[in-house]
Amino acid sequence: MEIKETALQGVLRITPKRFGDDRGFFCETWNQSRMAEHGLTHEFVQDNQSLSERQGTIRGLHFQCPPHAQTKLVRCGRGALLDVAVDIRKGSPTYGHWIAEELSAENGHQLLIPEGFLHGFVTLRPNTEVLYKCTDYYSPDCDRAVRFDDKDIAIDWGVDLSSVFLSDKDKAAPALKEIDSPFTWGPRQ
Repeated sequence: MEIKETALQGVLRITPKRFGDDRGFFCETWNQSRMAEHGLTHEFVQDNQSLSERQGTIRGLHFQCPPHAQTKLVRCGRGALLDVAVDIRKGSPTYGHWIAEELSAENGHQLLIPEGFLHGFVTLRPNTEVLYKCTDYYSPDCDRAVRFDDKDIAIDWGVDLSSVFLSDKDKAAPALKEIDSPFTWGPRQ
């Protein structure tokens, strides 16, 4: 298992070891006791799956506010995506900063995105399947979004934004400066 820190404190790229032969490969995408050895003690309660048929589909930027805030562990089952996390913890030295990691079926990378971060992705290939674990259940009352193309965040999605595919919810999302983030940065986060 390779665990790599990113430029945003708490956001980690995790790459499980793959064991391959002429049939393909096997890997553990999450092993709670092994992760605890690395200080990762998340308890996941819900697994989600999305399929985006079109290349250039953007989903996000999403988060759930307390009391149902979520840490997510995101991976790609088929295809490829650019996975994005944005820090929205008030007082954080990286507030409003973002990172992006390419996740694909081939590279096996996963992105751990803690509470206090926006999450979104763009599909880089047709029929991209995204699988992610969450530490809390989906709660419509706590579901929030921020504009994917917020000029203050300025994410480089790597695609032509005039031709992306979006949900109505994502089209109508407010800018980051229009929301009151419920998250606060602390030295232990």
